[in-house]
Amino acid sequence: QVQLVESGGGLVQAGDSLRLSCAASGSTFSNYGMGWFRQAPGKEREFVARIGWIGPSRYYSDSVKGRFTISRDNAKNTVYLQMNSLKPEDTAVYYCAASERRLVTTLMSVEYWGQGIQVTVSS
Repeated sequence: QVQLVESGGGLVQAGDSLRLSCAASGSTFSNYGMGWFRQAPGKEREFVARIGWIGPSRYYSDSVKGRFTISRDNAKNTVYLQMNSLKPEDTAVYYCAASERRLVTTLMSVEYWGQGIQVTVSS
């Protein structure tokens, strides 16, 4: 079992950058596919980005491709989401997600969730 704790959210202006971090504990981090999802008010939770447990294997939603970058540091048990050129439509609660030896691209593929962290982008 793994515990996930997000940090780094906040209020920024359109065009700014922000980096989210997700610290994992409780299991062998390098065995887990990691990802980020987000949920805006009144909308369903949606996939944002994921990274595999073997090699980079990065994948992004069309809405963030070219602006967001996911990365991981297995020595620090942490996954990051670098968000550049932020837009008001990126405003949401962002959730870290993990699955053991599985790519986290859909809600059904996620075994563990973080508690979520708010990102607000003002226009």
